[in-house]
Amino acid sequence: MRAFDLVTARDSRHALALLAEHGASAKILAGGTDLLVELKSASHTPQVIVDISRAEDMKSIAITGEGLSIGALVTHTEIMRSPLICGMFPALVDAAHTIGAVQTRNLGTLGGNLVTGVPSMDSGPTLLALDALVTVAGPAGRRQMPLGEFFVAPRKTALQPAELLAEIVIPRQNLGKPAQFLKFGLRKGQALALVNVAASLWVDWDTNVFVAPPAASSAWRRARAIPTKRCDRLCTLTASRYAVHVVASAFRDGFFTHDTSSKRTGRARVYSGARWCNGTNTDACRNRTARIRLT
Repeated sequence: MRAFDLVTARDSRHALALLAEHGASAKILAGGTDLLVELKSASHTPQVIVDISRAEDMKSIAITGEGLSIGALVTHTEIMRSPLICGMFPALVDAAHTIGAVQTRNLGTLGGNLVTGVPSMDSGPTLLALDALVTVAGPAGRRQMPLGEFFVAPRKTALQPAELLAEIVIPRQNLGKPAQFLKFGLRKGQALALVNVAASLWVDWDTNVFVAPPAASSAWRRARAIPTKRCDRLCTLTASRYAVHVVASAFRDGFFTHDTSSKRTGRARVYSGARWCNGTNTDACRNRTARIRLT
C-alpha cells in the first residue's frame, strides 16, 4: 500500500468542500470495510483519503415528512438495533445481519454498502423492493433519485465527481410495508451472496393481491408480480415469502442466466404454481397461479 494523505471531515458540508478541493485524487472513507481491502490490492492509490466517519449529520434514523430517513453513515449494527427499523422493516434487519462478521457490521455503513455497487450487496434488494430513494449531495446542492436509478452497472453508481451519498429514504406510503429478504450463498456465515432477493407487498383485501416489484441483486434484475385472482384473508407475510422464494428459486434452478458481470443479460419469464394460505387454517389454503415476469 502506497502512502496517502488523510483528512477528516467535520460534517457533510465540510466533506463536500474537501472533495471539491482535492478533486479526482480523493476517495471517501466511511466505515473502511471495502476501501481498506481495495487499497491493499489496487494498483492505483488515491493521493487523499477523505474520512467522513465523524459527520454526525449523516448518522440519523428518523421519521420525516418524506418517510423513514436513514443517514448514509448509519452502520449495519445500528440498523439491527434501531427500534424504528426493527418495528417497521425487519427485512432490513435480516439483511444487515447477513453482512460479514460482527466487526464488519460495527464499522460498515449502509451508504458505503450501496456505493460499492457490487451485485452481491446485501442491503440493496430490500431497499429496492421498498421503492427507496437516495439523496446525493454535491457542489450544486442536493438531488434525489430512486435507488434503482442510482445503480448504473456493477461497481458503478450515478455519483458524479465531488458528490457523496447523504441519505436513504423509504417513502412514507411504504412505512410498515410487509417485506421479506433471503440470501443464497455457499455457506451460512460470512459468505458473499450468489443471489440476494427481497419482496414487499400490500394486500387489497377486496379485490386483488398486488406484490410490489421484488428485487434480485444478481445483475440488478427486478421482478414484477402480476395480480392474482381474489384470495380471501391472505397472509401478507406468507405472500411476500412466496414471492422471494419464487425469484430465488428461479436463479438457483437456472430459469435464466446468472451473470454478475453485466447489468442486464436478457429477459426471462418464470411461471409457478402458488399455494396461498389464509394464515389461520391450513386446510383452507387454495392453489393459485402466480405469474412473475423478470425483465
